[in-house]
Amino acid sequence: MRVVRSFLFAPGNHPRKVEKVFSAGADAVILDLEDAVAVAEKSATRAVVVQAMQPARSCLGYIRINALDTVWAFEDLEAVVTPGVDGIVVPKIESPEALATTEWVITALERKRGLPEGGIDVLPIIETGKGVATVRDIAKAARRTRWLSFGAGDYTADMGLDLTRDEAECAHARAEIAVASRAARLEPPIDTVWTRLDDPEGLAATAQTVKAMGFQGKLCIHPNQIDAVHQVFTPDAETIAQAQRIVDAFDRAEAEGSASIQVDGLFVDYPIVQRAQRTLATAKAAGAL
Repeated sequence: MRVVRSFLFAPGNHPRKVEKVFSAGADAVILDLEDAVAVAEKSATRAVVVQAMQPARSCLGYIRINALDTVWAFEDLEAVVTPGVDGIVVPKIESPEALATTEWVITALERKRGLPEGGIDVLPIIETGKGVATVRDIAKAARRTRWLSFGAGDYTADMGLDLTRDEAECAHARAEIAVASRAARLEPPIDTVWTRLDDPEGLAATAQTVKAMGFQGKLCIHPNQIDAVHQVFTPDAETIAQAQRIVDAFDRAEAEGSASIQVDGLFVDYPIVQRAQRTLATAKAAGAL
């Protein structure tokens, strides 16, 4: 199991940020060809982000291409399906057909270049009303996708909503993405970026909210956000200790023929034990156990 709590964006055409991003402590890095790169620099930036992916690193390395309905998307894919790239982030996915087309192109390029077939992940961003409306079909169509992700900025713009500090207007979209991920047996999804860089308390609050909704991490746009995100999505010592007590006590009870007990005043049966086991697995993968 590999825990992924943070995906840190960096603009692909900013050499200093690209140089530093891999050592910022994120679980995964996304070098951007889309929103963070000016139109005049998009073509030249492709080779830059591919080259940046080549040195050894401890985190996953992804590249975000431009949306499929733009003039840059196909050449983006042609450029970035290379060794050293762990995954490709595809914005504004709105249908299972769009995801299937993306995966078909990647597969064809892998075969052409002698790369391991299926070795490159696809991370779709659900960030429009249509994308949310069809997200269950999108999730079921995924073959290379480990996680879905949510983009609140484009979603609220598309829907004509105000993006407020508590992000209540995003609750429905997040719930749909979480349910779709579980129904398709994908890993828990990744939440949107927090754009209020001067409000770390708001970041912590929204991370807690989406964790409770079934998300496993967040997209980040600044290195200073990583520790706060990891703190929320990594079980703390008290949570780990209680999970261990639950698992140990249930193992003893089950050996004696019982499948329902009390631990720390909490009624425990199989669903509670499974949750505790997931907590321990996450803690171990995150280096907290």
